[in-house]
Amino acid sequence: MSGAKQVISIAIDIMGSDFAPESEIKGAIEFLKENSDKNIRLYLVGKEDVIKSEIDKNPSIKNYEYEIVNADQVITMSDEATAGVKSKKNSSISIGLDLLKENKVNAFISAGNTGAMLSTATLKLGRINGVSRPTIGSFFPTLKSNPTLLLDVGANSEVKPQFLYEFAVMGQIYLSEMYNIKNPSIGLLNIGEEEKKGTETVQEAYQLLKESGLNFIGNIEGRDIFPGTADIVVCDGFVGNIILKFAESFIVFFKETLKKYANESAFNKLKVGLMASTIKDIFRGFDYQDHGGVPLLGVNGVVIIGHGKSTPKAIKNMLNTALITYTKEINKKIEISLQSS
Repeated sequence: MSGAKQVISIAIDIMGSDFAPESEIKGAIEFLKENSDKNIRLYLVGKEDVIKSEIDKNPSIKNYEYEIVNADQVITMSDEATAGVKSKKNSSISIGLDLLKENKVNAFISAGNTGAMLSTATLKLGRINGVSRPTIGSFFPTLKSNPTLLLDVGANSEVKPQFLYEFAVMGQIYLSEMYNIKNPSIGLLNIGEEEKKGTETVQEAYQLLKESGLNFIGNIEGRDIFPGTADIVVCDGFVGNIILKFAESFIVFFKETLKKYANESAFNKLKVGLMASTIKDIFRGFDYQDHGGVPLLGVNGVVIIGHGKSTPKAIKNMLNTALITYTKEINKKIEISLQSS
């Protein structure tokens, strides 16, 4: 007789998103339905009375394995990044990460305060052996079939050359394992393509990447991201966050400009209407819901961070990302790769 399937446990911050707890509970149900053939148990972390009330509205979750873990406090978007380890130790983020630290769950996801997730996870879980600084990335659509992964987008505003090298290693493992992109190309974001361009930090990082066994294609510029010149783009979190927020704002600008144009006349409205489905298809690559969330690479545990405006679809995909990241042992592969380099 074959043994029973391994129980995979994932903790979810029920209080995290802007639409909590509705998005989290509905997303959890969608995830459990999709993975009904697997032995999965969810730990719903948050205010117990709020969670129970939401479950009463969505009773189908009772068909699956779950456990409510009470957390009296909530870290808001306006709280300081250190709130999870200082003023709000009983928050859903802090308690969820405690479950992970104590090996009671295999992964933790949250669409809550990103800064709090970064600092609390790093302090509670520690770093993977060989990792100097954890990093968080974001996917950008490209003219090619695969998106580009930009690392770092806000975890480290200041970096050393070694950090940038490690971001590249972690990104290479993540893309190759999660998206089956073999030997992904890596570009170093700079103000020019020449080897001697940029700051001293970037120039030293260039040499580290050049001498590594990675598929390093050299310096790339901001204009190279959307064409998909590199599968992975590494930079410091200060620059990366500005690029991310600028890209997000452009989508809003484009939509509002179209709306303004359409409202100028009935003919304009007709023209915009005829293009609507095409425009929607073009911008689908920007939809964070499809990726759900991204891992905090480098911490000693599977931690997935989502967008504050996460819908049930985004939450479902965050849970799927957590499941795959854990089952593919991404963290172990990062540790092995950095120790052997």
